Amino acid sequence: MCEDKYKVLTTVGEGLYKEKGSKFFAFSYPVVSEEEVKSIMSDVKKKFFDARHHCYAFMIGPNKSCYRSSDDGEPSGTAGKPILNQILSKDVTNVLVVVVRYFGGVKLGVPGLINAYKTAAREALDNSTVMEKTVDEVFSLEFDYPLMNEVMRVLKEENLEQQNPKFEMRCYLEISIRQGDSKRIVDKLKRLYGLDVKYIKTI
Repeated sequence: MCEDKYKVLTTVGEGLYKEKGSKFFAFSYPVVSEEEVKSIMSDVKKKFFDARHHCYAFMIGPNKSCYRSSDDGEPSGTAGKPILNQILSKDVTNVLVVVVRYFGGVKLGVPGLINAYKTAAREALDNSTVMEKTVDEVFSLEFDYPLMNEVMRVLKEENLEQQNPKFEMRCYLEISIRQGDSKRIVDKLKRLYGLDVKYIKTI
């Protein structure tokens, strides 16, 4: 069975690392889309307009399929990748980590840069609150009114809440089921004669 749990941030975290006069300010943000990433990056660049580098990495989706990192002018692989590796190490998704660097006049070298970006990113992530979520599948249920009691009995047995209900002679409602339980519960619902179950989306 595929993993139907994932971890997300619920708060913004901050970190700071100093080395040979350079300062690395790190921020971790909960995000759900690339548009949100662009908006936050725009705000960060305005706020820290005088910084030399605005390096970042993000990861989106329960399956962590959407991710990117940027060195923003630092030597290749010294900033974005270490930040992304901290996101992977923390095992979180729907997250953007930005590290803003103010140059202190002394070059840190490749190992020094990697360590600085890694440490700052880790501190920001450690200072965020993390919550575990489940991957849920949403289904619609359609049935004639006389079937109401039987449908509600299954929902109660499985501790499922109804969403967007429309109760007329032909009834409609939606339910969210944890992915790992969905096949068993949908099979159970389909045993009710006259109940039409349709998959809508995964959230």
